Amino acid sequence: MTEPLLIDRTDAVVTLTLNRPTAMNAFDTAMKEALRDALAELESDRSCRAVVLAGSGGSFSAGQDLREHVRTLESSEGNPLDTVGTHYNPIVARLAGLAKPVVAAVGGMAAGAGASLAFLADIRVGGPATSFLMAFAKVGLAADTGASWTLPRLVGHAKAVELLMLAEPVRAAEAHQLGLLNRLVATDEEVLPAAQELAARLAAGPTVAYGAIKRQLSIADAGTLADALAAEAQAQSICGATADHRSATMAFVAKQKPVFEGR
Repeated sequence: MTEPLLIDRTDAVVTLTLNRPTAMNAFDTAMKEALRDALAELESDRSCRAVVLAGSGGSFSAGQDLREHVRTLESSEGNPLDTVGTHYNPIVARLAGLAKPVVAAVGGMAAGAGASLAFLADIRVGGPATSFLMAFAKVGLAADTGASWTLPRLVGHAKAVELLMLAEPVRAAEAHQLGLLNRLVATDEEVLPAAQELAARLAAGPTVAYGAIKRQLSIADAGTLADALAAEAQAQSICGATADHRSATMAFVAKQKPVFEGR
């Protein structure tokens, strides 16, 4: 049986690859559970200092497996959208709260929950074939997998309404212009290597500070200036006590290159 999620470790970078290529990496129950559980393990894995999200077979993810969803609808057993609370919401919470950098290698199509998953990454890398499609309204659904939270923060409220209601594809160049992609590489073959190279660079950095930056921005996005200032004070208290801060400060004064250990 093919594993629905491939986990590769290279030094301090863990690559999670959605692996249902014949279904454009659509999320069935097995894949959702594998991703949810893998993210839970990475939360406390000190050997992992950066994460790459990718898809196999030329696509990132087509979103929810609608064939499986139809079977659920036809079974008339329970709420067919229980998967949002059981699978998607825990994935979102764990990914958004992961105190280490996350880079998405968005090769090919990212639709529905697949696009939402990519938007949860800190940095997204794409190529010429990359496209996003907020496909929820096409099947009579509202957004899920955190898209109602991430999308307005990436493109603004008005554009988020347009993308969610009209459900039109966003090609690579426009996605880059809108901020859905941080980096657009020249060929599709470069997407994953570029994402992994970027993740390796981040893994070698001050990962405690990166985690604090993620928390700061999350609080500031939804809070007041007072909330942001309190978060900054807390973050600097945490970061200021790290060995990374001390050694990097000493290295700066000595005009040496700092070495970060993530502690």
